[in-house]
Formats: sequence, C-alpha cells, structure tokens
Amino acid sequence: MSGHDFSRAERRATKRRLQPLHEVPQRLKPSFIERSYPTRLKSCPDTKREFAFPMQLKQSLTSAVDRLEAADVGSPRMNAEVLLMFLLGVNRAYLYAHPERELTEEEEARYDEVLGRRSTGMPSQYITGHQEFWGLDFVVSPAVLIPRPETEHLVETVVDLARDVTHPKLVDVGTGSGCIALALAHELKDAEVYAVDLSVEALEVARANAARLQLDERVKFAQCNVLTRVGNPIVIPSQDQPSETKGVIPSEAQTGSPPSAAFALGGVLERSRGTPIAEEIFLRDLDFVVSNPPYVGFDEADKVQRSVREFEPQVAVFAGERGLDVIGPLIAQAHQALKAGGWLAMEIGYSMRDAVVHLLDDAMWEEVRTVPDLQGIPRVIAARSK
Repeated sequence: MSGHDFSRAERRATKRRLQPLHEVPQRLKPSFIERSYPTRLKSCPDTKREFAFPMQLKQSLTSAVDRLEAADVGSPRMNAEVLLMFLLGVNRAYLYAHPERELTEEEEARYDEVLGRRSTGMPSQYITGHQEFWGLDFVVSPAVLIPRPETEHLVETVVDLARDVTHPKLVDVGTGSGCIALALAHELKDAEVYAVDLSVEALEVARANAARLQLDERVKFAQCNVLTRVGNPIVIPSQDQPSETKGVIPSEAQTGSPPSAAFALGGVLERSRGTPIAEEIFLRDLDFVVSNPPYVGFDEADKVQRSVREFEPQVAVFAGERGLDVIGPLIAQAHQALKAGGWLAMEIGYSMRDAVVHLLDDAMWEEVRTVPDLQGIPRVIAARSK
C-alpha cells in the first residue's frame, strides 16, 4: 500500500471502533489512534491503566509533510526529512531503516518548533545552520545568502581558467558565507585567495567557515564595498608584519570605534562613485576577480521566491531597478585590480546576458564568454582584461 498503513475506509472504520477511548484494544497499533485523533492522548481517564502513545519516525514524517504542504512549502517531503535528520543527528538512511523508532517528548517538541519556523517560509538552511556547496559543509545564517548549486558553475569556470596559471592570485567579491573563495582555495592548492564583503556580519560567518574547513591560513578577508575600502577594512599586512594580524577585523579596542555595519547599498555606491577609484582599490595585480554579486532588479522583485524576499539579506539579492547597480562598479573596479590578461568571472541573472556584455567595453575587455547552467540559462560571464 502507498504511504499509509490502511485505506481511508479502514481508518474511518477504525475510528468508529475506538469509541469510547478506554475500550481501545491493546493490540491496536498507536499509529491508528494518531491518525484518527488529531489530539494525542497521554492517558485514558476512565481506566486505571495509563496509555502512552509516542510518535514514531514514520508518523512524524507523515504529519510533517502534511503540515508543510498546508503551509505551501516547496518540496515538503525533503524539508520534513532534512529537519528531522538535523534534529536527531542522523542521515536519511537511518530514517528509512528505523521507521518505528519512537521520538521522545523533547524531540517531538523541538520538531514541532522547527516545522513551525519552516512553515513561516524561513529556509531550512537558516534553521539547521548548514548548507552543502562544492562538496563542503558551510555554516550559514540570515546574515549571508544561502549558497546555490548553480553558483558551482562559477567555481568550475574559474578552476578551468586557472589550470595554466601558476600561483594564481584571486579575490571573491561579496563573499557572503565564503563558499566561492573557500571552494576555490580548496580546489586550487597554490592560489593566493582574498575574500571581501561589505557586511561585517557576513565576514564573521565566512571566517568561521574558513576555520572549520582549515583554510583560515590561506584565505584573507577584508571589509570592502566591491573592491574599495569602507569603514575599518582588514589591512593585509606586508610580509614583515606578524602573521597573527592577517585577516583580523579590527576590534573596537584597537580602532577606538566599532566596526562599520553594512551600509544602505545605494548610499555606498554613490559614495564610491564620488571618490577616485584608483585611490581606493583594495587589491591589484590579480589573476582573477570572482563574484556572485546581487543582480536582481527591483522591477523583478515579484518574481523572487517569498523566502528569499523575506528572509535572505536584501543587500545580497537586489541591486537597483535593473539589477546592475553593483555589476557596473564591479566591472570598472575589476579592470583596475586585474593584471593584463587577468579574468573577471561573475554570476548573472537569467535575463541579464546582453545588458552585462554591453557594459564590457571592447577597449578594456576581450574573450568574453558565457557559461550556461544545466537548464541552458546563461549563468556565468567571464571576460579577459586587456
């Protein structure tokens, strides 16, 4: 039989047989009672014997799927399983191998809590605090964009381009969780990797991921707006400075003022346009500038999933009316940061190819190429600096 132990007619018949409650036969499976009565009974008041009917994995999953479906959560079965695996600290094979495993009251209460949060639209990654990317496990929080599988095309593009480059020097702009920078550091063992972001909170998450993946000695972080310094940037020391200071965000005690918080995007971009970029570029002589910038236009906000609009950091999603308010400065600043022959590689939105190519001036860029995702949608644009 599919998904349920009994047919609908059998369950209705069972419900009739369960009147009154204290006459429930001992041989009756608890799952019948759970399905017949939405309120789970802990005791039968008219008898001396106390009945306890703990939920089993299979029951809990069935109930969770129904709840998530009612809340219009996509892929309800997958979400129910992911949250239960997170709660119990087990893998999917365990769920299927032990359907009769009973949940404790505490486990049931915690599962109910996380299901309630997921039912509001909160992404499961923010509930579990984890997301896999490039085969690596990343910590995520609402301070960072959740890594997407399609962004792996960007990593693949850079890895392919870097095959013939000795000791490549690269920067990941808008690093967020650090997934791109850390995946590249993991893949390119001799690379010199930097990662920058406007948000101090995002940089904290990225640095935590670097430490977890044992890449903190290889990836250096800085607070920047695109590639220009803002607030109290992390200064990359010269070789004669002590290594303990590398990649450290200055504390309030060190600087006399707290680290800058994320600025409103428009204001920061206006500020960067009003200052000479050449005086503020954070890094130079790079082989690669890599970025998954915010590229959704406000005119397309209605096409964005509700969970993205309501829970993911807006500064990492939206970029002006047409989605080009960050890509434009990125292209200009990347050209100054790259050495001749260096590559800019960035993820783009599904309808942005022509607009982005138009921004790549023929006098400054060559060998412009587009990489599609698995659905054939242009996902990555790469261009070589002249």
